[in-house]
Amino acid sequence: MPALQEIARQPGFAALGLVVGGGLWGLLWVPIRAMEQTGLTGAWPGIAIYACAIALMIPILIRVKARVMAHIWVLIPCGLLTGCAFSLYTTSLVLTDVVRSVLLFYLTPVWSTLLGIVFLGERLTPARTAALTLGLCGLLVILGVGALRITMNAGDLMALFSGISWAIGTLFLFRAGNVAISEQVFAFICGAFLVTGLTLATGVAATGIAVTGASVVAAAPWGLITGLVLVPTLFMTIWPATVLSPARVGLLLMSEIIVGVVTAAIWSGDVFGWREAVGSLLIVSAGAVEVLGHRQPKPQSLT
Repeated sequence: MPALQEIARQPGFAALGLVVGGGLWGLLWVPIRAMEQTGLTGAWPGIAIYACAIALMIPILIRVKARVMAHIWVLIPCGLLTGCAFSLYTTSLVLTDVVRSVLLFYLTPVWSTLLGIVFLGERLTPARTAALTLGLCGLLVILGVGALRITMNAGDLMALFSGISWAIGTLFLFRAGNVAISEQVFAFICGAFLVTGLTLATGVAATGIAVTGASVVAAAPWGLITGLVLVPTLFMTIWPATVLSPARVGLLLMSEIIVGVVTAAIWSGDVFGWREAVGSLLIVSAGAVEVLGHRQPKPQSLT
């Protein structure tokens, strides 16, 4: 067990886990859209998925003898922020095009850079300036600017704010490395379930289509399967965020862009044109510049 814990703290393994986890997130739109086809619209697919994930996490917490209440004041902000991020992201996959949702979420390097400058006293270096410029240009290209008007729907806004929430949440995760990963994953799921419930209660994600019992029954297998995949995916997302810096987390999670954009372009039927292609390139470049532009120099040999 100590050896396993030692491996878990190694950046190389954490990075690999994050790339795999990001790739799995890139396929999340598939069951979400399938559940929408059964009649589960708006935020309801998220409710079903996170409810199944909570049920699956309870025996895990019992097995590892988790001490959730002992770390409750650390878990609450982590869970609410990261859970809010993926709650909004999940719902946005129903309310807007998959590609727009994925790309707007992955403006996180822009928000991480701004947070570092404002709250951590980091300097606005040329690399950070380039990352901000690339990311914001990607945002404008994707959304479209005509007569000084940016066109955004409710799904676009949710995807945009989900990225901001994730950027803030990763700061908290990075500082909560001494809390068990299982407890952080549980907090994430509970936070996502709570925020998704609030979007339904407030009507933010309302689509005007009533959910029926038949829809719930038809969507149940998708919810269970997605919950089964979601739990290990979350472990591969939360664990690396406690080991790697927020900026590096943002870059490595961009494996979701590759998987999400490619699969959506092929299978979703959503529009994929020059805006989406150029926006993808600009946003990925922003993440690469942010991380690679701040690599620590290797120590020089004295011999």
